[in-house]
Amino acid sequence: MHINIIAAVASNRAIGYQNDMVYFIREDLKRFKQLTTGHTVIMGRRTFHSLPKGALPNRRNIVLSRTEKNFPGCEVYASLSEALAHIETDEETFIIGGATLYKEALPIANRLYLTEIAAVPPHADVFFPEYEDEAWRVELKEEHAAVGDTPAYSFVDYIRTK
Repeated sequence: MHINIIAAVASNRAIGYQNDMVYFIREDLKRFKQLTTGHTVIMGRRTFHSLPKGALPNRRNIVLSRTEKNFPGCEVYASLSEALAHIETDEETFIIGGATLYKEALPIANRLYLTEIAAVPPHADVFFPEYEDEAWRVELKEEHAAVGDTPAYSFVDYIRTK
C-alpha cells in the first residue's frame, strides 16, 4: 500500500487556523491537485468541511468520522484502519489532513510531500506533528523565493528510510 502524506507546513509546523490554511500559495494548490488527482485522498471531518466545494473532483474521497455519516461524493469510515482495509494494495493514497490524522498516519506513511513555508503565521491553532528526521531522506527539494505577500517556500519530497 502506498501511503503518502501531503501538507503545507509553516516553519513553526502550523498548518491551519480556524479551519483554514495559514498561507494561500497558488503553486502549492496546483502541486496538490497534480499529485492527488486520480488517486485516493483520506481526510478528517473538519478537513472535509474546510473544502470550498466539497469532495475533490477526480479523486476517490474518503472521510473519517465517527459522528457524521453524510459527506456527498465521499466514502465514510470510522477510523483510518477501517478506511485502509478498503484500499487496494497498489492504490496510491494521500492523507490530506488534519493534524490528528497526520499524526496517526506518520508511522505507516511511505512518503511525505511537504510544502515547507519559510514563515511563521500571525495565528495558528493546528500544527503538523513532529517526526523523526532520521526516518526520512529528502528525495527532491524545489525552492521558491518570496514574491509579494507570498513567503519563500520549498516543495520537499521525503521518502521513508526506516
